[in-house]
Amino acid sequence: MSDGEEEAVGEMSEGLQVELFHPDSDREPGDTNIQRFGFDIHPIVFPVALLLIAAFVVLTIGLGEDAASAYTWLFNFIGENFGWFYLLAVNVFIITLLFFAFSKYGNIKIGGVEAEKEFSDFAWMAMLFSAGMGIGLMFFSVSEPLYYLQTVPGFFGAEAGTGAAASAAMAQTFFHWGFHPWAIYGLVGLGLAFFSFNRGLPLTFRSIFWPLLGDRIYGWPGHVIDLVTVFATLFGLATSLGLGVAQINTGLSYVGGDMLGLFSIPTGTIPQIVLIAIITGIATLSVAAGLEGGVKRLSTINLYLMFALLGFLLIVGPTVYIFGAWVEGLGAYFGNILAISFFTGTLGQGGSTVTAWTVFYWGWWIAWSPFVGMFIARISRGRTVREFVLGVLFLPALFSTLWLSTFGGSALFNTLEGSGAAIATYNELGQTVAMFAMLQQFPLGAVTGILATLLVVTFFVTSSDSGSLVVDHLTSGGKHDVPRAQRIFWAVTEGLVAAILLWGGGLSALQTAAITTGLPFAFILCLMCYTVYLGLSNEYEILESEEFAETIEELTADEDVDVVTTGDQMVTDISAEDDEAVGGD
Repeated sequence: MSDGEEEAVGEMSEGLQVELFHPDSDREPGDTNIQRFGFDIHPIVFPVALLLIAAFVVLTIGLGEDAASAYTWLFNFIGENFGWFYLLAVNVFIITLLFFAFSKYGNIKIGGVEAEKEFSDFAWMAMLFSAGMGIGLMFFSVSEPLYYLQTVPGFFGAEAGTGAAASAAMAQTFFHWGFHPWAIYGLVGLGLAFFSFNRGLPLTFRSIFWPLLGDRIYGWPGHVIDLVTVFATLFGLATSLGLGVAQINTGLSYVGGDMLGLFSIPTGTIPQIVLIAIITGIATLSVAAGLEGGVKRLSTINLYLMFALLGFLLIVGPTVYIFGAWVEGLGAYFGNILAISFFTGTLGQGGSTVTAWTVFYWGWWIAWSPFVGMFIARISRGRTVREFVLGVLFLPALFSTLWLSTFGGSALFNTLEGSGAAIATYNELGQTVAMFAMLQQFPLGAVTGILATLLVVTFFVTSSDSGSLVVDHLTSGGKHDVPRAQRIFWAVTEGLVAAILLWGGGLSALQTAAITTGLPFAFILCLMCYTVYLGLSNEYEILESEEFAETIEELTADEDVDVVTTGDQMVTDISAEDDEAVGGD
């Protein structure tokens, strides 16, 4: 085990967590790995995943011009036949997560009673938000409300182009970017963090199924679970990278040509592939720097850039209108959240929005969940279940609604009460230009356009970084620390897959890849709700057991320690006088 891995598993390595909570198994993360040529790989998951990814790429190239139509057909087929399942499953995830947070299990600490937080609250929030929503919010925050203003979601039944349609547009957008996606991420992150840090199992999806499979997680059942996870991660990430690079391409062209009149950059598939290559190179350098040196630093920069752009538009834009739209949008969202969460459009009310938008989003979030969930798990040791859930579920979701109200609300203001230039440009040039067309309507539009483009680039890099780290964990048998060469390899592979999908079938290929890989993974997540419950229940029983109470009594008698308990006397924290965790290094 490397020094980095020993540090990652933390001070619990010889403490109470190992003695009382870890399963009775002689297996260790990556204990069957092959270590050659600077790689440290799982002997089955790594080569099989690579082979299947290569086959998918060859198939896309082989289909040629038929790839786009094939991907479109598959996207529509899944949306029409499994859309109801996506909606039902994600609602179950929200209910499950809230139950964990507000039940007796909410006081259980991730990593055990000795664990301490690895990152500050601000750094934690910056990293999880950058990984979870960045590129998508930049891409859709203006274009989605403008789309709904003209094509009102069937659930609301308002007249297009009116104030009622604008209210419906904000509510529907909040729905897609609010609590539901973060519930998916939170459930996955909680399961991975608990079974890795509280049970000492590999940081891979197979570990979540320990209560059902036991040591068989190290056999073929576990291999299949991790392979599905690799696919969901890689293609969900490719979707985001493809959307991001399309917006970067448009942003550079629109700001440089239309807004500044300085230069004209061609737009299209070839320039976007070139941009993917350039930005993947930057991401590779960041990946090589690791979690602390690369991802954490860039995530913090992202957050500062987001606040700068958000604050500027709040000041120079229609401030009162933005906050009014935010409050009214929240009211429409909360007022309809239960009904809209289960709305499929089957009963003749118009389900085009559900198939084209909601099902795609839910499939995309589910495909992204291994990536975001594992990344959140990796940075969340030392937080209670309740703190974890409230932090992951509510704060990013509410911030997303403020961001959407600021950018989407400004675009709606320009459409309903201004010149209408933003929506005219959107209708003429498409989604990728919507953000820049809206910014052009306010002071220093070229400057904010450049800042927005830079922000998409940094989000691209952090997403690629985080995704590489996650795929590394999966293909190295769950090790917390993997060789630099392996991280670089997956960063390059992600960029390559995104480029080939973009070339082979455009946006439809990217969307289909996300929704298709998300479907089998949705079934895994449903089963995961039960296995996480079993794990937390077992943890609670041990914390309440006589054996644990006797151990705590012995500790307090032999050493000078502080023991923190809840109202029901369940121990939630143990620390020495110098605030070092008991049993630490």
